[in-house]
Amino acid sequence: MLNKKASRQRRSRKTRARIAEQRTVRLAVHRTNLHIYAQIISACGGKILASASSVEADVRKDLASGGNTAAAAVVGKRIAEKAKSAGIEAVAFDRSGNRYHGRVKALAEAAREHGLKF
Repeated sequence: MLNKKASRQRRSRKTRARIAEQRTVRLAVHRTNLHIYAQIISACGGKILASASSVEADVRKDLASGGNTAAAAVVGKRIAEKAKSAGIEAVAFDRSGNRYHGRVKALAEAAREHGLKF
């Protein structure tokens, strides 16, 4: 019987396999109860090209909590800005098996609004 963690890991494996086939740069999201993290990872070699999180000092000074949709939107904006400065226009969205709602959705929509395509 699958538990919650195993189900999420199964979904993330399927997504990552599909992204690996496409050979595109991916925007990976990691979510904890307190914070949200985003990384842009290269297609070959898995090198991290840009990252943003709600732990960063610039993000924390504006927010009361790092574990809400407002924090996720700020992180989405920052990752889009960092990607543009690194010359990245389009990415594949890797939600790490999490459902596309709440904080994950807020991060994705903020990244899209600030010019990242996926």
